[in-house]
Amino acid sequence: MRRTLSILLWCGAALFATPAFAGRSCEAEHPPKASTVERGLTLAERTLAALEASGDRVVILARAGQDLSKYGLRYSHLGFAYRQPDGQGGHVWRVMHKLNQCGTADAYVYRQGLGEFFIDDLWRYEATWISPTAEVQERLLALLQDTQNPARATQLNTKAYSMVSYAWATKYQQSNQWALETLALAMEPSVTNRDRAQAWLKFKGYEPSVLTIRPLTRLGGRATRANVAFDDHPKDKRFSDHIETVTVDSVFDWLQRTQLGQAPVKLAL
Repeated sequence: MRRTLSILLWCGAALFATPAFAGRSCEAEHPPKASTVERGLTLAERTLAALEASGDRVVILARAGQDLSKYGLRYSHLGFAYRQPDGQGGHVWRVMHKLNQCGTADAYVYRQGLGEFFIDDLWRYEATWISPTAEVQERLLALLQDTQNPARATQLNTKAYSMVSYAWATKYQQSNQWALETLALAMEPSVTNRDRAQAWLKFKGYEPSVLTIRPLTRLGGRATRANVAFDDHPKDKRFSDHIETVTVDSVFDWLQRTQLGQAPVKLAL
């Protein structure tokens, strides 16, 4: 049991003092309940077993951190789950993903264990992932495991965060947007910045989700939350209540449509 917990929780990046979250509400900043930790670890353990049996080396892993059903969305946050050599002839699974510092407009990229990925006040205790093609996995793994230049995997990260950042702008960047643009970085050698990543994604037919967010909701969110901003969206789209942003659902749809990934695998408690 102790060995399993260490595998699930192992993390190579120190956490900041401010709690970090993505894909969930920042309203409840309190220590997790024992039952929450237990369910999160159970989900992580079952996910680990399924990933080990799959033969995959990298997957696009998502969680349901908050209820987004009013926008027609099922999942809120994704990251790259990948196999990392443990230095003893074996391997562990780690997750690389971007997290917003609650109460701020800042976000950073973390490498965490599966347990940390799922120990959260989740809306639904459900994991889902897509297995990319062998070529995509090979290129992603080369990026995620690059020990000669580990900073390359985070080079497209923009610290300024908005949870509804415009999919085709670079002023802000939310968590799913970072992952999608980093996938472009791994796949296309000419991608050296966010503009080029977005150009490649457009060329490959990626389409962001279009959320209907009314003016009062936009104004309330901008006034009360540091991590919500709409000023990067084109005025014609914003004023017609059409907010185009990167979501898990749109990324999964795109991966399947372009045959860069297989059908999602779902695991629920």
